Amino acid sequence: MKRLIFMGPPGAGKGTQADIVKEKFKIPQISTGDMLRVAVKNGTAMGLEAKKFMDAGDLVPDAVVIGIIRDRLVETDCANGFILDGFPRTVEQAKALSGILKELRMELDSVVNLDVPDEELVKRLLGRAIKEGRSDDNEETIKNRLHTYNTKTLPLIDFYKGTGILRQINGLGSMEEITDSILKQIQ
Repeated sequence: MKRLIFMGPPGAGKGTQADIVKEKFKIPQISTGDMLRVAVKNGTAMGLEAKKFMDAGDLVPDAVVIGIIRDRLVETDCANGFILDGFPRTVEQAKALSGILKELRMELDSVVNLDVPDEELVKRLLGRAIKEGRSDDNEETIKNRLHTYNTKTLPLIDFYKGTGILRQINGLGSMEEITDSILKQIQ
């Protein structure tokens, strides 16, 4: 059983690595970004609300995201573990998650942080925008997302540092090298 958080700036490879690790441990990957994009695509009320923030490169409000996560963690496929990909993004969300996990009698095993320099992130995200046709990945939005990450999400490293479960991973290298580093750190 593994209960994991995958952190890192946009374009660090969280989703790619979470996809590989979920297969190894047979646990669901819970991507708030994917969940929000589906809600936007389906035109749900929450999706339309979230779209305003996503299109500007801003974070979707905590109340919306925390509600989605809580509902997801009580589903049966999370009983043997999960990977949270892109959540929490702020210290406030991390505190809310701690409360949810306590209420559900769950504990995190590891918080994996993928560390990648900003220049590399911009290059990766622009490439992804072209490949996937993502409207939220243009140069201006990318720079705003990185600024938002550096001001709001980076403090999570300090939040989790004192817990003994933070695993710092170099996000540069081949996909296989990064996966190997992650697996060594979380075994």
